Amino acid sequence: MNESHKKPLPGWLPFAIGALFVLLFSALGGWQVSRGLEKRADQAAFDAETGFAAWQDGMEIRPYQRIKATGRYDGDRQFLLENITRNGRPGYYLLTPLVALDGEPVLLVNRGWLADPGTADLSVPDARVTVHGRAGRLPRAAFRMGDAVAASASWPRRAVFPTTGDVEAALGQDVQDFVLLMDAEEAGGFVREWSPAGFGPGKHFGYALQWFAMAVVLSGLLIWNYRKKRFDA
Repeated sequence: MNESHKKPLPGWLPFAIGALFVLLFSALGGWQVSRGLEKRADQAAFDAETGFAAWQDGMEIRPYQRIKATGRYDGDRQFLLENITRNGRPGYYLLTPLVALDGEPVLLVNRGWLADPGTADLSVPDARVTVHGRAGRLPRAAFRMGDAVAASASWPRRAVFPTTGDVEAALGQDVQDFVLLMDAEEAGGFVREWSPAGFGPGKHFGYALQWFAMAVVLSGLLIWNYRKKRFDA
């Protein structure tokens, strides 16, 4: 009866696999450092903005720039963005289109967070208004199921992390490529505590330290094991 013999693995294979993991951990640490630096730059830009520039269609907008826009609210076609959590409570952002001039893309104004739109006053004034705020963007999600904007004839329309294209399709007209985050001092809004999205740079740097530490520990184990094998040989 023939016995099958398994061929032993090459001695260098564990070291090669370990080296790949060292490179992976180091790359993840470097990525976390870059994200931390980006968040630090975002926070600096957010804090540095002062005054309100008068906005008009076509002007270049910086992230978090303080601007003021004049127009008429389209109160009949508003959006309720679902799955927006604040302090552990689910709720909504209310987006209201602001029409500056006929033919121009409308500007979406994020009027803030609310827990229950059924008990809130979502109405807007009929007259032209000047709204102060910061240049922001629509909230984004890593994963989304179902339609971005509910297929309904009634307004306000429910939406789940829509893109600008989703909003344009629902409105049937062009939309500016940024969102005005209504200033906390403005009347007619809800809870507004704007800040750069996500957690701060400190957490990214902390995660980077963990990845680099894992790379260092694994490197040390590989070196120790290599020297041990040579000594035993």
